[in-house]
Amino acid sequence: MKGKRLLMIPGPIEFTDEVLAEMSLPTLSHVDPQFIEEFGQAIEKMRKVWLAPNGQPFAVAGSGTLAMELAAANITEPGDNVLIVHTGYFSDRMADIFRLHGANVDIVPSEVGDLPSVEVVRAALTIKKYKILSITHVDTSTGVRADVKNLAAAAHETGTLVVVDGVCAVAGEELRMEEWGVDIALTASQKAVGVPPGLALLVASSRAIDAFKARKSPVRAYYCDWQYWLPVMEAYEARKAAYFGTPPVNLVRALNVSLGQILSEGMDARFARHAKNARAFRAGLTAMGVKFVPAREEIYANTLTAVWYPEGIDASVLGYIAAEGAVLAGGLHPAIKTKYFRIGHMGMSDASEILATLGAIERGFARAGYRFSPGSAVAAAQAVLAKG
Repeated sequence: MKGKRLLMIPGPIEFTDEVLAEMSLPTLSHVDPQFIEEFGQAIEKMRKVWLAPNGQPFAVAGSGTLAMELAAANITEPGDNVLIVHTGYFSDRMADIFRLHGANVDIVPSEVGDLPSVEVVRAALTIKKYKILSITHVDTSTGVRADVKNLAAAAHETGTLVVVDGVCAVAGEELRMEEWGVDIALTASQKAVGVPPGLALLVASSRAIDAFKARKSPVRAYYCDWQYWLPVMEAYEARKAAYFGTPPVNLVRALNVSLGQILSEGMDARFARHAKNARAFRAGLTAMGVKFVPAREEIYANTLTAVWYPEGIDASVLGYIAAEGAVLAGGLHPAIKTKYFRIGHMGMSDASEILATLGAIERGFARAGYRFSPGSAVAAAQAVLAKG
């Protein structure tokens, strides 16, 4: 579309026409039979996308930060020990939320662009009895991806609950919640799930629900309290109306559509597509001579790429790239904020968007005076994409 700029940031992302059409429909009552049916369907589909057939989904009006607090508030009591796997800005945020709810928080530290090894985390888990291990699957501030499968396995050795902040991961990065023994996996609608901002989404395991039901003190956040939300989710899934807070009707209907699209693609195929698109992006950028914030290849995220500005280039290049047709995001991590930028490639992003964005980056960098071989990024990405 002439004049259209691709939104290639780590959320909100580009949305499908069908999802946007759902957002434009006249709003139904939250007790309308059609909405009750669609909300029930969305709850059922969340289990399939999270690969958690026995999990309890929650879909609540709010942001990804609310999803983080919905997780922490309900399974944390004053004095509980929580261990945080540090990967960046959002690991720090999760630590702050757990502290707010009375937890004693310890952090397994890392350098910017890195994360602690599974072995280091396993050792830390033996120092004291931890109730919860918190993992940021992909830290949006650094583009670092954690090894959730093996970190969760380490936590199981000490009977520790596993909370995964999947805001920039769920429905994009491989996550097999039930098979891997994750107890809460959370996200926000505007990321790889592919719905406009406004829904906090999470799925809780039976262990997490049991921990909530066994708590001896009240939840410290009224709006987050599962005692109010759990009956609502159970009712809508049973195709009955229920009320605690009015649900964002059009967002829930759009969620139902998007989850259906995700499941039509298939989870394995979706994980593979995100991984391939990420490899193509990195190949293109590498051909231009730029470097990445994550310290090594095995921790590169598949849903976004964090890129160091090369010498002589600064954040002003983002304006040139936007003028060429792609909106990218600046830095977020406070320690390196002015030194890097971020590109989102999740959800509906396909080969055409990858190539168009790389083309815009090439033209923007050229306008900023950066010297490279024109066309090299697009050609390198095309070579990856053409492998099938």
